[in-house]
Amino acid sequence: MTVQPLRTTPMRPAQSNTRPRFALPAGSCDAHFHVFEPGFPSVAEPLYTFPDATISEYLEVADVLGIERMVLVQPTYYGTDNSLTLEALRRIGPRCRGVVRIEEDTSDETLDRYHEAGVRAIRLDLFARRTLPTAEIIAYVRRMAARTTPRGWHLQFYTPGTVVRDLLPFLADFEDPFVIDHMGYMLEADGLTTADFERLLRVLEQGRCWIKLSGPYRIAKHKPLSSLQSLGRSLVATRPDRLLWGSDWPHLPDGQRDTGELINLLADWAPDEADRHQILVRSPDRLFFA
Repeated sequence: MTVQPLRTTPMRPAQSNTRPRFALPAGSCDAHFHVFEPGFPSVAEPLYTFPDATISEYLEVADVLGIERMVLVQPTYYGTDNSLTLEALRRIGPRCRGVVRIEEDTSDETLDRYHEAGVRAIRLDLFARRTLPTAEIIAYVRRMAARTTPRGWHLQFYTPGTVVRDLLPFLADFEDPFVIDHMGYMLEADGLTTADFERLLRVLEQGRCWIKLSGPYRIAKHKPLSSLQSLGRSLVATRPDRLLWGSDWPHLPDGQRDTGELINLLADWAPDEADRHQILVRSPDRLFFA
């Protein structure tokens, strides 16, 4: 049975976004955004309709909010065809870096070309592999790490919280740097518990783990974003030097979401200016701009 794609809503005007409640430090980076342009091939059955979210529209939002640097993450809409990501890197220039999705047989020559264009990580779609045995997922992660390590790249995990939970014993000793998207994506509705999140914090504290403060609405669901204050503060209290902030623009499928409201969550989660500087500037420096 064909699943009907989510219908995306039009993007809110850039100027309508709430302004930051704090002064963004110079070099602030949005470590997770997507763009969509007509004329680039999508996967056969996208999960959502084509979003009205172009490169120029994103840059206007970034300018309004004071975001100087950014990291473009390959969305599921385009699968492993990274042609738009490369085009965006070319158009935006050196203040932008990229995260690609690849097939396992992608050549080293192609990856080297991606590096020259500004790519610094490979995104692993573990939603698509969530039904596989944990051992098979671990073997896949190891194979992909063999592609990132020689280039000084890292892995990014786009994964349900149940898979994060099952991988934690492996990730605690994993020697390659990796980033977990969307604050771990640990949903109560999926059976995840406070104890599971505390185990994630221990991996963040002691391992090679980084966590992205992105997509809080994916976790809050129908609750207010303020309901995540304890979760956000716990992450910051554990390792502010291992956190990144990402807008997750264009907030699929809700193009009307206020991006400024999302960056303002940092005022509550990381009230210390030094911690915000670490999250917005120094962590992106280390992973993407070194």
